[in-house]
Amino acid sequence: MGDAFRNPHTYSLRQQFVEGSSPAFASILETINAVASRQCSMIITGETGAGKEMVARKIHNCSDRADKVFVPVDCTTLTGQLFESQLFGHVKGAFTGAVSETLGFFRAADHGTIFLDEISEIPLDLQAKLLRVLQESRVTPLGSVKSCPIDVRVLCATNRDLKQMVNENKFRADLYYRINVVTVYIPPLRERPEDILQLAEYFLMRQSELYSEPYKVLSDEVKKLLLNYSWPGNVRELANVMERAYVLSNTETIKPASLPTEILIAVPAERGQHRLPTLDEAQRNVILQALNASGGRKMAAAKILGLERRKLNRLIEKYNISFLDKAED
Repeated sequence: MGDAFRNPHTYSLRQQFVEGSSPAFASILETINAVASRQCSMIITGETGAGKEMVARKIHNCSDRADKVFVPVDCTTLTGQLFESQLFGHVKGAFTGAVSETLGFFRAADHGTIFLDEISEIPLDLQAKLLRVLQESRVTPLGSVKSCPIDVRVLCATNRDLKQMVNENKFRADLYYRINVVTVYIPPLRERPEDILQLAEYFLMRQSELYSEPYKVLSDEVKKLLLNYSWPGNVRELANVMERAYVLSNTETIKPASLPTEILIAVPAERGQHRLPTLDEAQRNVILQALNASGGRKMAAAKILGLERRKLNRLIEKYNISFLDKAED
């Protein structure tokens, strides 16, 4: 069922979960393992291309719904009448062109998982309809007066700050609190360089399997270039770069000539560094390091940082930091 919602060429790659070796990614895995067996709604945050859908699929595959359908929905395409029709379905004759009945994404995902990607893009006036469905676990197809019960795990993703949107009256507060039971933040690739080569080799392996050809490896020069680049497109960009490098390389070793120009002309590491992190990025990283060093104990982390416990709690909420809170000694 899920294959119908994605290009068959990319589906096998998308359903795989690409693991990293960085401390930040280890924290994500810990959170996934803790919540996958639960039924709570979740928000997965992070920059475009950071791997939010991969994390959503991992949560689904680790849950008791793993043998059921996973339905990804691009919320940027949902507006007006199309919103209700695609999400909730419609009956024959509901509007001009409705020549047959359709299920809609929610009923198609019954007993499985629905992934609402970029939920922040749903227009404000349509968010109330989504909230009602989530609260009642029932959908009413467009043009019908009869509601249908559904059993669906809801996972959401966004690259925007939903709390800020709530404060600006651009996102409904009641919907935000309904979906934000647990938040998982996916750091951008530039903040976890330990994962870059592991991911690159994974994507090369997938290309080898796709074409049933021998594996290809990265030259030392290419490894340096990949580590030096800032990856504004994150994991998605890296996957595309590796696909390009694979198909353009005539040897089993990937050489710099197979890489895009923007990577070749990036400032070499020995002559410069990546851009400095913003103050928020730096503060978030320091808090994560303190939590890792304290084994997840917030009181101990607060002492490391020289903060009051309440101040640390506010910063953890501000930066959407996910971790397993360990009991204090």
